[in-house]
Amino acid sequence: MNSFLESANCSLTTEYGNFTLHGFRDKRSGLEHAALSLGELSTTKPVLTRLHSECLTGDVFHSLHCDCGEQLQAALELIEAEGCGVLLYLRQEGRGIGLLNKIRAYKLQQKGADTVDANRMLGLPDDARDYGVAAEMLASLGVTNVRLMTNNPAKIKGLMEHGIRVEERMPLEVARQARNAAYLDTKAARMGHLVASVEVTSTQSATSSNSTTDLLDPR
Repeated sequence: MNSFLESANCSLTTEYGNFTLHGFRDKRSGLEHAALSLGELSTTKPVLTRLHSECLTGDVFHSLHCDCGEQLQAALELIEAEGCGVLLYLRQEGRGIGLLNKIRAYKLQQKGADTVDANRMLGLPDDARDYGVAAEMLASLGVTNVRLMTNNPAKIKGLMEHGIRVEERMPLEVARQARNAAYLDTKAARMGHLVASVEVTSTQSATSSNSTTDLLDPR
């Protein structure tokens, strides 16, 4: 077990299946993170994995301004269909800037700024997330090779820099809506996210993910 992480676990029955809930406390930051695992996690074969950053507005309040809540649901559905996998729930609200700053950034977006410019107007980075703790959590679960559900190349880079091999990227797109279209376009145009311009549904995302995966250059 990583000496920087304190952990506990229990079984958790959800509408997506019978998971094991793992709690982690990072002794350096004091932040508590969670993981949901299903099935026997392989120590040699790539494990279906999702890194999900906390989004109170999307995950809990079902905001239409982002795609976070729908991605969380889609990832759990894919893990259930696979019969094995892990979802990390990381306490990195607002791409790491925290809830209050996220609300301040939302206020600026309501006045016309996009998600990147709003952060910069507050003197904050575009993305303040650190995936080192995610790599440590995976390693503590015995996972060193993953098939990563993400549209964000920074997550792939972050894991690989910390010793987790990403064997495959699994696109995780959900339906574009009038409220989140500009946000998704900004993530694609200004943050390098691999988001298609065509409309897709959650069901299409789940059923077509295998045909649209791309092998990553391990370099």
